[in-house]
This record gives sequence, structure tokens and C-alpha cells, in this order.
Amino acid sequence: MRLAPSTWRLARGLAAVGLFAALVMGAPAPQAEPLVARDQPVSIEVKARTIDYFNASTPELRRFGHLDFRGGLELTSPVKEFGGLSALKMDADGQRFVSLTDKGSWFTGRIVYRGAQPVAIADAVMAPMLAAGGRPLAAQGWYDTESLAADNGTFYVGIERVNRIVKFDFGRDGVRALAQPIATPPELRSLPNNRGLEGLVFVPKGSRLSGTLVAFSERGLDRAGNLRAFLIGGPTPGNFTVLRKDDFDISDAALLPSGDVLLLERRFSWASGVAIRIRRIPLSSIAPGAVVDGPELLFADLGYQIDNMEGLGVHRSPQGETVLTLISDDNFSALQRTILLQFTLIDE
Repeated sequence: MRLAPSTWRLARGLAAVGLFAALVMGAPAPQAEPLVARDQPVSIEVKARTIDYFNASTPELRRFGHLDFRGGLELTSPVKEFGGLSALKMDADGQRFVSLTDKGSWFTGRIVYRGAQPVAIADAVMAPMLAAGGRPLAAQGWYDTESLAADNGTFYVGIERVNRIVKFDFGRDGVRALAQPIATPPELRSLPNNRGLEGLVFVPKGSRLSGTLVAFSERGLDRAGNLRAFLIGGPTPGNFTVLRKDDFDISDAALLPSGDVLLLERRFSWASGVAIRIRRIPLSSIAPGAVVDGPELLFADLGYQIDNMEGLGVHRSPQGETVLTLISDDNFSALQRTILLQFTLIDE
């Protein structure tokens, strides 16, 4: 079902209020209980309404910055645990995906396409992330799971609430995999509350940073006001920063097939409202002590089909196109939406 431009304009003001609460007031208080109490994977129903345009005032337009809009979905579910989605990992074929919720749960499924356009979600499953002893990770206060990176079958998850990183043998055990904490730099543990780990990228073989886990903070600032980031493991471990521009914060990161890093960013201000941006950072510029920057690929505000976009995944289409998939965190709020958007990157 198509979302009419009038419907989006009506919802836009409400979304701004919800996003303001999320971005300014922050995540739920530390004592809040995670929603998922089940200790087993559960198949869930996810309903999808297609989003056929990205800009409400020019619904026929497909090109935005360096991206072509392929289509999107507004997702709902009768299951109360659904929502709060942060981070996204796409399979190589662009069909199956893995996402995380703020409450320490896995959300997996399959995107159904009509041609190049996403039209539905199938085979959806939710499950609690499990600690080493088999209990839900959130039961020990380790939730606000915000970032995800993959090294083949090993998944790394960043936990903003405690600024820790755990790894899972997801390739072997799937959503039943057990978390193993990994060693991280002391500076990472000192990131500010609710402004910690938001983006993770694992650099595969074939790069000078091969074997490095790159971690980005949401708004952990250095003395110059730039965003702190970390090189964990690999040949040149250390710290670097991302030039903070126009008051944007980092909400996720992904690696392009070319090796460059994409940063998904967001901003709220009373003057300009809510906006998102995707910036491309050359991997060759990342090194200990560096201050990195890169060109803007996409900018969008509430005149576009956006919400609190927190997940970014990349895959190659069967036609060889580089496809970006974005997903939003609705903060379990009736004023916000869970939406999935797909774009083709031009001139990759």
C-alpha cells in the first residue's frame, strides 16, 4: 500500500517530536527492563507497506545526491518486542539480513522484492542475545546494542550502555550464539553515557588495515570537538577522529566493496529540525592519529521519507549494483516509524 504525501506531511510533525525526545532526552533510563523476556528464538509476523517515493513534494524524483532511490517499507508487527532497530548486516545477495534492537535482541528476516523494489519481509525471527552462560545478555544490564560488524561468520556487537564489544560465532550457531567480550582500548570504555559506540566495521583481507575492527562513537568528542574512533586489532591499532561537521553525530557505519567506509549520521536542532546524512570516508585516510573527512553522498530532512535512521547495510545486486539499505529505530514510540529504505550508489 502506497503512503500518500498528505499522510507523510501529517506524520512529519509528530515524528519530529518523537525524534527530539530520542535524540535530546536519550535512550530509556538504565533501570528500564528489556522488552524481550523469552530465552528462545520466536517467529514473528511483520507487516510491510511500500514507500514508493523518497521526497513527498517530488514523488517522481529518484536521484538524490549520489544515490538512486529503489524503494522502501514501513514495518509494523503485533509483537510488542518489535522495534528499536539499530545496525544492519545484509547477506551478499541482499535478501537475508540481521539487525539488532536496543533491548538486546536479534531481528533476522528476508526481504522480498518485486524487481528491484522491496515489497515485504518474510521469515522474521526475534531472539534475545545470549551471554556466555546462556542467559539473555540484557539480563546483566548489557543492552543498548547499537552496532554490528561481521568477519565472515563472526559477528561483533557494540553495546552503548556499557561501551563494550562482544563477538558471536553467528555462522555456526546463529541467534543461539553466545557472547564473548573482546579486549578494547581503555579510552573506548570512557566514552560518554548514551553517546558511545554507534558504528562498527571489520576490514577484510586485501587492505593495509586487514583484520582491524574499526569502532566509531556517536558523540564522544576530543578536545577539538571531533568524533572519537578506534582501530582495534590489525596491523596498526590506535585512535583517530572523524571531523565533526554541521553538528551531525554518527549513527552507523558500513564498508563498501571498494573498501571505503560509509558513515550514516543524524542531527537535530530547533532551527533546522531532524536530518540525516551519509558521508564517504576513504579507508586509505584512516590511521592512528588521523583526522578523517569525506564527501557527502546524501542529505535528507523531514521533507523526505526518513525517521531516526540508525542502521546501514551494503550489498551487491545481481546486476552488480552497490545497494545501500537503511533502517530506523522507532524507540518503541507510537510517534515514530520503523522504516527500511534502499538506494543504489552511483559511480561506485
